[in-house]
Amino acid sequence: MPAYAIAHLREAAPHPEIAEYIERVPATFEPYGGRFLVHAAQHEVKEGSWPGHVVMIAFPGIAEARAWWDSPAYREIAPLRSRHIAGDIILVEGVPEGYDPAATARAMREALPAG
Repeated sequence: MPAYAIAHLREAAPHPEIAEYIERVPATFEPYGGRFLVHAAQHEVKEGSWPGHVVMIAFPGIAEARAWWDSPAYREIAPLRSRHIAGDIILVEGVPEGYDPAATARAMREALPAG
């Protein structure tokens, strides 16, 4: 099942360390099968508020995503970003092939109190 690293990064002033981070980060996730799905793209807010930028990296699975995040190579460069850009970052599993949202809805309905 695929997994994703998703970052919601706030606006930040340009800084040489951010440029270095961007240059070096692909070499940290490529050994784990990671690849950018979204990076430095404009987004369109349809509901709520989403200031800043979205970054999304796909991995073959959650184990690879966790291994990348915990890797010495990534931990070494992470401060280049975190010193200058505030944000939220999550790792999340995708859905399996053939996922049926109707089954999720049925389970939710079955869990509701009778009434």
